[in-house]
Amino acid sequence: MVVAVVLAVALVAGGVLFWRTSAAATTRSVTAPTGSFPPPPLSQTSPPAAFAETWRAASQGTPVPLVAGPAVVTAADGEVAGRDAATGDIHWSYTRDDTICTAATGFGQVMALYRNGSGDACSELTVLVPATGARRVYSNPKALPGTRLLDSGTLVALTGSRYLQVLRSDLVKTTEFGTVDTPDQPGRQPYPDCSLDSFAITQGRLAILERCPGEDQDRLTVIAPDGGSDATSPEVVFSALQPGAHGQVVAAAGDRVAVARPGPARLEVVDGQGGVLSATPLAVPDADLAAPPPGGVAATTSDDRRIYWWTGSATVALGRADLQPVWTLPGTQGPGVRYGDAVLVPVPGGLAVVDPVTGAVPRTIAVDRGGFAGAVQPAVAGSVLLEQRGPDLVALRPA
Repeated sequence: MVVAVVLAVALVAGGVLFWRTSAAATTRSVTAPTGSFPPPPLSQTSPPAAFAETWRAASQGTPVPLVAGPAVVTAADGEVAGRDAATGDIHWSYTRDDTICTAATGFGQVMALYRNGSGDACSELTVLVPATGARRVYSNPKALPGTRLLDSGTLVALTGSRYLQVLRSDLVKTTEFGTVDTPDQPGRQPYPDCSLDSFAITQGRLAILERCPGEDQDRLTVIAPDGGSDATSPEVVFSALQPGAHGQVVAAAGDRVAVARPGPARLEVVDGQGGVLSATPLAVPDADLAAPPPGGVAATTSDDRRIYWWTGSATVALGRADLQPVWTLPGTQGPGVRYGDAVLVPVPGGLAVVDPVTGAVPRTIAVDRGGFAGAVQPAVAGSVLLEQRGPDLVALRPA
């Protein structure tokens, strides 16, 4: 017994900690000393003439590049690792026996969601400090494989095709929505047994596009994610049927929601009461909009003025406040990302350097992706450009 205590103290002192969870899974945490994590390389004012790959790592648990504080975070199998943006060196790691479902940022922290012991649910959620990897808080939410974590800055929603829930920073549930398997108080949900197809979150609003039994149109429901006095009964801001072909939620801003629909391809902006403010034609194939996006979350990035949305074949810039389309760039592989005074948009064979105001493309930077032709999700950490290419994260530095 004395030996075990001494060993545990030694491991903690060395920055390595083992423990057993309630799910009987061994966890290993290697933390970084406070203040030791190097910041990303300094940002650049303009995109360079060329980029060179500096490192890559498996990261099938991150649907988009995960940049949190000074760390670029990868998630593969059971390990979540905080890496140096410039070199890919691991400064901290958190590893479980279980497989990770997904990882994302939330409340400025790193959120790692793991499968449970039986593997049929994603119900082991750990929040880690980005600069050190230290475990901050832990909980057991209700989610299934395929869930996405949507961060509003103060709240995080865990999506699902039948049920979603929202958590605050201490991981206490603020609200739930959808089909509750064994409700403590039946009748608390306004639209049970519906298919929840796509989602977007913003401060104070969570938009859900759903299809409900007996209804042949989309129902757009907006709820207050911070809930009310009872987390089991969502506070509905509005819920309205939306005529037209089945669509997908693209983004939310203020009291507005952007919904894309095929037949013909268009972007509808819906106001705070569910009325359609505008419908703007989109120069994209109907096929891009005919099904919910992967995981029910549109591929978007944003800066202080624009939201950059990848439809599946084109990148569309939207005004961040009014959600109106500004320009469209066809033949792309992902949403754009702001890099200095330009937007870099993944295209076959490289990166289009795009004027964020006009959408003009003065040049293209060649990037050899080794034959990878799938979706590319970009992000920036200082001067390092990150690309999520399927299960791999690739870091590019100015050359």
